[in-house]
Order: sequence, then structure tokens, then C-alpha cells
Amino acid sequence: MNIFVGSLPFKIQEADLRELFEAYGDVNSVKIINDRETGRSKGFGFVEMADDEAGKKAIADLNGSEVAGRNIVVNQAEDKKPRENRSFGGGGGRGGYSGGGGGGYSRDNRRSR
Repeated sequence: MNIFVGSLPFKIQEADLRELFEAYGDVNSVKIINDRETGRSKGFGFVEMADDEAGKKAIADLNGSEVAGRNIVVNQAEDKKPRENRSFGGGGGRGGYSGGGGGGYSRDNRRSR
């Protein structure tokens, strides 16, 4: 079972989170999400537990509980949906040329006069 854990204290480590959930059963993996630029925790992560029943018990017991001065949010993670095709096809593209009388934006996003 994949579990979302939010409102984490920024200083919590993956080992601390693992220990918290191991009280309920075997933990397959723990991942705290970090900001790409700063490397600092974003305040949420995921815990994967081997047994669904243990995961449900952990969710019930830990949701709203206090960890290092913060009330954490714990719930079952939704399955990751595939990313939609992000192409700009069919009638619109990037750049936004103004059509006709002024007031639009030029290709380099400066307001046309």
C-alpha cells in the first residue's frame, strides 16, 4: 500500500519516517520529496507498506497525529496517473501573436503598442 504523508516537519529524515511506520508493519520504502533547486524538504513524502491492513491501521492511527510539533496528514496515495500529452497541437501554439488591431503580445512576450 502506498501512503501519502503531508505536513511533515522540514527537518524530519526518511529514517525517522520509516521508524514511525514500522510500528505498524513492514515498510518497503520511504521517500521524502525535496525541492530540486534547494534540496530542502517540500514537507511531504510517501511510505510504501507491504501489508494493506497494516497500512490502513497506520493511516487511521497517524492521520492528525503530532510529529515534531506538526499535525501530519496521512492517507492512501492515489495511483499516479500518466501525464497527458503536453503538445500544443490543433489551433494554438506558444507565442501568442496578436491578430488584427494591437493589444496582444508579441512573440517575445512584450506588450505590443
